[in-house]
Amino acid sequence: MPLTRQQVEHIAELAKLALSPEEIERFQEQLWAILDYAAVLQRVDTDAIPPTAQVIELRNVMRPDVVRPSLPVEDVLANAPSRKDSFFCVPPVIEVAP
Repeated sequence: MPLTRQQVEHIAELAKLALSPEEIERFQEQLWAILDYAAVLQRVDTDAIPPTAQVIELRNVMRPDVVRPSLPVEDVLANAPSRKDSFFCVPPVIEVAP
C-alpha cells in the first residue's frame, strides 16, 4: 500500500523540510519504493548467518611513522595571504556571546 500524501507531509515535518506539492508527490513514490525494497530484504533467510559487526577483516593500513625533514618555512608560507614572522595570520573564528 503506497504512502499517503499525509504520511509524506508528516515525515517532512519531522525532518523539518518544507516540500512543494511536486516534491511531495515525487517523495511519495520514492519513499514507497524504498519501503517496498526493505520489505523484500526482510524476507531474505538469514538464519544461518551469524550476527556480524564487521563484514571484512580488519587490518591496519597506515604506513609506519618515519621522521623526515619538513619543508622550509619560506616555502610553506610562500602563498600565505597574510603572515607574521613564521606563522599564518588568519581572522579570529571564535565569537563571544553577548
